[in-house]
Amino acid sequence: MSYVSPWMTPELEMLRDAAHRFFEAEFVPNEERWAKDLLMDRDAWNKAGAMGLLCASIPEEYGGGGGTLAHDIVVFSEQARSIIGSFSNTVHSGIVAHYLLHYGTEEQKLRWLPKMASGEYVGAIAMSEPDAGSDLQSIKTRARRDGDAYVIDGAKTFITNGYHANLVCVVVKTDPGQGAKGISIVVAETEGLEGFRRGRVLEKMGNKGSDTAELFFDGCRVPVENLLGPTEGIGFSQLMAQLPVERLYIAMNAVAQMERAVALTADYVRSRRVFGKNLSELQNTRFKLAECQTEATVARAYVDNCVVQALSGDLDNSGAAMAKLWATQKCVEVVDRCLQMHGGNGFMMEYPIARMYTNVRVGPIYGGSNEIMKEIIARALLK
Repeated sequence: MSYVSPWMTPELEMLRDAAHRFFEAEFVPNEERWAKDLLMDRDAWNKAGAMGLLCASIPEEYGGGGGTLAHDIVVFSEQARSIIGSFSNTVHSGIVAHYLLHYGTEEQKLRWLPKMASGEYVGAIAMSEPDAGSDLQSIKTRARRDGDAYVIDGAKTFITNGYHANLVCVVVKTDPGQGAKGISIVVAETEGLEGFRRGRVLEKMGNKGSDTAELFFDGCRVPVENLLGPTEGIGFSQLMAQLPVERLYIAMNAVAQMERAVALTADYVRSRRVFGKNLSELQNTRFKLAECQTEATVARAYVDNCVVQALSGDLDNSGAAMAKLWATQKCVEVVDRCLQMHGGNGFMMEYPIARMYTNVRVGPIYGGSNEIMKEIIARALLK
């Protein structure tokens, strides 16, 4: 009996099928070229916007699809299942758009969200710095008030969508002496922004076509009204409030990748012959695949429970951390075992499992490393 997610609806199934057809037709044929270029085509964002795959959970009055978190998850999962590592829609639609929706003024939402939904604007969030990753309180990028503008100075690295970004939520220190209470988020529109420049597009082990760039702010003047939120100093709390859903997205992508890896490997071992018989007839193969299928299904059941909680507003930080920790770690293990069952072919990049192997390794790192997830879980358990 096949498992069906409890939050899935006929409408979401239609969206899933449409997203699958779009990704297979428009993105999969370009994935190899984008990986070599370290960058996807800019107009791919516009195509996704025209298809309604950007900002699916943003209200219609702001140009979005008017759906829920489940609509975003369906789109993100189908991308992951299609092994597309070049399209960072999770950051654009799932993270940046929701910072604007939750904390932006009405004017900000009307000005920016429709452009993000159409693909006219690509969104990024600039948190990490050369000397500050998971420890956001250590950031050095400064935003100094000067009349009707913030003057931003600093450098950011590992910024997803950084090369294409038209809109960047920049995490800055507005009051360096106040620790977490001195952090704010200022939204920078990059076109024509003096003092702003993009560094190199960083070459990664996996997800190579997803542009990940260095960003530099040298005396950039950004209007004061681009502050996200009613006052300075609440940026850290804004970030913490949005992280559980971000981690849920990462967990669900990991589940979709596990499921695709198992399906690919099941097809492979049915047709691969060794020692005069199909690889699928060997007990070791059958047992390893059974383990992988079980772990993927168990992971989906727990992550689905987190989706249900998130839809009702009940997902907490610890629950999301457990989902991200378990799903991403199991994904790395499952894909590794599936690659092993491909033998030498698993080491060849022409086989999808090889691309998956390099792509999924980032799961335990981004969105807060899995070591940080353990600390979050332990704090909730032992408080």
